[in-house]
Amino acid sequence: MQAPTFFLRLRAALLGLLLAAALPTLAAPVLPADPDNGVDFRVISFHDVRPNVRASFETSPDETAIDERTLAEVFAWLQHSGYHPVSLQQIIDARSGGKPLPSQPVLLTFDDGYRSAYTHVFPLLKRFNYPALFALVTSWLEVPEGQPVHWGDKPAPRENFLLWREAAEMARSPLVEFASHTDAMHTGILANPQGNLLPAAATHRYDPATGRYEDDAAYLRRIETDLRRSRELIEKRTGAKVRATVWPYGAYNTPALEASARVGMPITFTLDDGSNTKEIPLNRIRRALAAYDNEAPDYVQMLRSPVGGEVRPINRVMHVDLDYVYDPDPTQQERNLSALIERVAAVRPRSVFLQAYADPDGDGVADALYFPNRHLPMRADLFARAAWQLRSRTGVKVYAWMPVTAYKLPTSNPLATHTVRTMKGDAPADRYHRLSPFDPAVRTLVGDLYEDLGRHTFFEGLLFHDDAMLSDDEDASPAALAIYAKWGLPADVAAIRADPQLMARWTTAKTGYLIDFTKELAARVGTWRPALETARNLYARPVLEPAAEQWFAQNYEASLAAYDYVGLMAMPRMEQEARTAADSDAWLGRLAQRAAATPHGLDRTVFELQARDWRTGKPVADAELTRQWTLLQRAGVRHLGYYPDDFLNNQPSLDTVRRAISVRSLLSRAPRRNHDAATLPPEGGKPR
Repeated sequence: MQAPTFFLRLRAALLGLLLAAALPTLAAPVLPADPDNGVDFRVISFHDVRPNVRASFETSPDETAIDERTLAEVFAWLQHSGYHPVSLQQIIDARSGGKPLPSQPVLLTFDDGYRSAYTHVFPLLKRFNYPALFALVTSWLEVPEGQPVHWGDKPAPRENFLLWREAAEMARSPLVEFASHTDAMHTGILANPQGNLLPAAATHRYDPATGRYEDDAAYLRRIETDLRRSRELIEKRTGAKVRATVWPYGAYNTPALEASARVGMPITFTLDDGSNTKEIPLNRIRRALAAYDNEAPDYVQMLRSPVGGEVRPINRVMHVDLDYVYDPDPTQQERNLSALIERVAAVRPRSVFLQAYADPDGDGVADALYFPNRHLPMRADLFARAAWQLRSRTGVKVYAWMPVTAYKLPTSNPLATHTVRTMKGDAPADRYHRLSPFDPAVRTLVGDLYEDLGRHTFFEGLLFHDDAMLSDDEDASPAALAIYAKWGLPADVAAIRADPQLMARWTTAKTGYLIDFTKELAARVGTWRPALETARNLYARPVLEPAAEQWFAQNYEASLAAYDYVGLMAMPRMEQEARTAADSDAWLGRLAQRAAATPHGLDRTVFELQARDWRTGKPVADAELTRQWTLLQRAGVRHLGYYPDDFLNNQPSLDTVRRAISVRSLLSRAPRRNHDAATLPPEGGKPR
């Protein structure tokens, strides 16, 4: 992949995610303003500002550039609508217990160090008396006048960027603060053998000469050296004090945050969605991305989008087996991946639940993984490539779909036999092969796998597999019995089962234990991929029959509270509830009613339909899926998905899936859009 393609696709992905974040507002256009509590604030991310010629998607390669007239209109609209632009210092003071922020506070930021910051933005700031923060890519500004700037892999004229003397003049104004946008990390670096370029600040570099990945120490040295140089250059050239980093493409991780703090920039800015409530630390400030075709009134959606509290973004999901993409022939594998990308682009879901483990025999157990890791074979370094291609070329959010305990370890691993056991001491063939989550060494091993996933791949969500379950006769392994004793229960499953009160306590404790384990795994990933959304697959029976918790160690209400989304397996054929169409529909109707009657149920439950009948091996008919999706939507279900998507055989058919899963129908209710958001970007282009 050439560098301009990396930049262009990443911009397209960010804009796609911006649209996805706005979906709840499209379904409910009237949005409440943030509470005026003197602490919460919003941030808008602007980039280049062009002369007064309205940009268009067809004519401009940069979807984030706006024209000067539009910027003036936005400034006037903010003033007229009661918004108050504030400085970073005002925010720091308010967070420190000082003077509260004014009502509807918003921080204006301008990235990259374009010359328009001086020629167009600075005069407007003075006219409106608005403060703003400017993030500079110092390696671009260090290029001497008259020489080209290395912008992607194509030269850009030096006059497109600020001169240091202009920046120094701006720095003397109380309205201006400068931040680092890194020195030379506004680019993509080689991330895997397939040649993907991922954001340099959040990626371990791959060395094709050695076939090795940058280790953590080398990665941190590279990040810290770059940030320190950037800060020192800005302060030397402008005389300004620099205390903030703005992450290119919004890509960051916890070690990068810590590196920024070590070099004197403890405040950082991302492109995460939503408001900066008091719970959001100043080292992860969220920003809304402004696009070329946003007119002034459109900014109300940016400034009032839900923040992941009571209302979740509408989630339309394609659930995909990466096993369908894998092929030992690299050429065929690339064809398979292209077919998947084209289908996702055509459907336009919000999210793809993407398998990160290899399960060639289809038993639901990970025999290998699709990313570099410490403990299992790597079938192919494929997940990182597929996830990045999906994100950058289609704009979807990719969730890594991973087992919790269903791993088949190599026989040489001493933990291979540390498995879940029934009270009879066996592991029934009709249940998943699972490592015991009660074994501390197993928990560490699985955590290592999740951490390796985060370290080597780029994604925005985690889906926990349905293997996170324990029946009413398990786990009876030695490690599990030791835990039960600590809970004040008999170290004997038969004795527990003989007492209804003990049985109830045991069931509730196991349910909470599995939830806590998944949270522990999410935290291990979060070291490298902060701000992940989480989802967990649940079976339908414990949702419909709360007493069935004892057979699954799954609880609907507890899961709604623990994860951003519950991936409910709304699969009547799998549950043998599809003897007739009426039976199937009635069963789905009861599921929808249960969600509607449960606090946050409809807001946090993705209803995943079954697209293949595993008993017959045949696909479910399009007409049946259409009927079921229609039924659920009429029942008020907001989040829809299906599994599996057979993109190689067009099953379900593209037309059927697009009608139910595409976000286009929702986007059509937006105030305005001048282009089809699902159109794939052309090759070439320039970085933001």
